[in-house]
Amino acid sequence: MRSIALSALCGLAAAAPRPQGFNIAAVDNLVTPSVLGPDVAAVTPNPVTYNPEQAANSAAAAISTAPAEASKRSLQGREACSPQPDGEGDVPGDGSVEAYLDSNSAFAQAANAAGTPSGYVQTFKNLQASVQEIGYLTYKVLQSAEYDVNNCAAFCDGVKFCLGFNIYFERDPSLEPASSCPNPAPMTNIKCSLYGYPVYSESATNTGQWRDQFHVVIAGSNGYSKLNPLPSPSPYTNFTGPSPLLPGAINAPTDTVPATYLGMKLYNDGPYDPSQCAAACQAQTAYDRETAGSDGTYDACNFFNSYILTKNNVPQGTYCSFYTRSWSEEYAVNTGYYYGGDVFAVVGSFTYGLTVVDGGHV
Repeated sequence: MRSIALSALCGLAAAAPRPQGFNIAAVDNLVTPSVLGPDVAAVTPNPVTYNPEQAANSAAAAISTAPAEASKRSLQGREACSPQPDGEGDVPGDGSVEAYLDSNSAFAQAANAAGTPSGYVQTFKNLQASVQEIGYLTYKVLQSAEYDVNNCAAFCDGVKFCLGFNIYFERDPSLEPASSCPNPAPMTNIKCSLYGYPVYSESATNTGQWRDQFHVVIAGSNGYSKLNPLPSPSPYTNFTGPSPLLPGAINAPTDTVPATYLGMKLYNDGPYDPSQCAAACQAQTAYDRETAGSDGTYDACNFFNSYILTKNNVPQGTYCSFYTRSWSEEYAVNTGYYYGGDVFAVVGSFTYGLTVVDGGHV
């Protein structure tokens, strides 16, 4: 099955990275966020907590200590054996785990027969695992027994920063499992979970869990990603853009004097959000101005390229590359490359330019 990231690998280069290529060390040093998807023990969906203004301010503040260079959720206590919200999905056969995971079940048939909503591409079909990845936003439980991908797509379209969703059947306990009811009768929830990055099969790693003696499992899991992963909101303060969706990341000439590439930042603590790049770009200029040499010149960040970097088809975060001048689409040639046994690729590449260019002089 073709996915956005895989299609971006056309012409993939096996050569070593160029100067403004991906910073593999930055990827390796990332700290994985603690929340990567819906908590199966949660009774109600979580609110979207990502704050773009706060994220941008944090990105700018971090530049002073780390300039660009070449909590787990708590759940409210619930009474033992208390009834759980009724799932609207049908319970297959005898309700056993085997009935849920039967390759010929109605769940598998519904997932295999599901269409693709307008504006999306289907990235995986009928898996027995749900997505766990960075950029998790929220989820909802469908209030009908219908496996309704269009409902999920509308949900995604209505939530800022949503670039992909996962719909699946989940075998859940009808009572809160406890020593007096360790394995209650099952019920079926049909869930839609939303992410601020595209979703791929490589991120579908949640096969369920045990809650006391009750086995939560996933069935009929489908993934859908937006065809045009345009970041939201846009434009950003003092910048024009975004440019049209680019075929790859900017790979500017390296023989210019002075060099135009200033460095990079990679953010994985929220959805795809170039406003973090914009804030860091302007903070980088302020930092360079304050630390200018004796001749009074400094490197000003006037242009940046933001994109989603994937490693083996798993999103790694919002990648920002900073430049002293703008570069046109003809330089957006870095679609990805192999590094050791890993495949790195570019999704959702856009550029932004400062409305008033800073000449780099005090």
